[in-house]
Amino acid sequence: MTITITAFERSPDRGGGQARDMRVRWALEEVGRPYEVRLLSFRAMKEPDHRRLHPFGQIPTYEDGDLVLFESGAIVLHIAGNQAGLLPDDADARARAIAWMFAALNTVEPPIVDHEMAGLLDRDKPWHDKRLAVLEGRVGERLGELSSRLGDADWLDGAFSAGDLMMVTVLRRLDGSGLLEGYPNLYAYVARGEARPAFERAFAAQLAVFAEGARDR
Repeated sequence: MTITITAFERSPDRGGGQARDMRVRWALEEVGRPYEVRLLSFRAMKEPDHRRLHPFGQIPTYEDGDLVLFESGAIVLHIAGNQAGLLPDDADARARAIAWMFAALNTVEPPIVDHEMAGLLDRDKPWHDKRLAVLEGRVGERLGELSSRLGDADWLDGAFSAGDLMMVTVLRRLDGSGLLEGYPNLYAYVARGEARPAFERAFAAQLAVFAEGARDR
């Protein structure tokens, strides 16, 4: 059976590839697995049919025969663990790549999302500027640590892995903030990820959804 994933019918990022289905699309493209995408409106995401797939009413979900998964990290880990190309064969290197996946989601992404949400939702609050400065400091701390660890390497731990895939998608959330540009090695790291043919195919596929939606409006 063909894998089916879910994605926004009209993504809030206007085709920027920052919605979390992008991680799953990219992973599937890296391992060469064909997939279909079921597009959902925000209303449909909260309906019982979708909540049976994702109890929190979000995207993406992943269906492959009887297997149903939610949470982008869990989905990418499943894809990487069952297909060659995203995790090393060596057991220790494999464990380190998985650790980088968790680091991207649990350590680097939370302050980036907090900063993003403050910019979107709190602009009219009297404490906005002070809070934004605090959040920028937290993001900068994580970027500095990551930059030091990456150094002049192309990828986080040898060859490209699911850890890099996840980290690049997290760092892309800083697009337009100006924060990543202060770390030239991280900026180049993201650019290397975006230059991968699998990323380009995944990005084009999700951008086409936005373009189609724009024509329909």
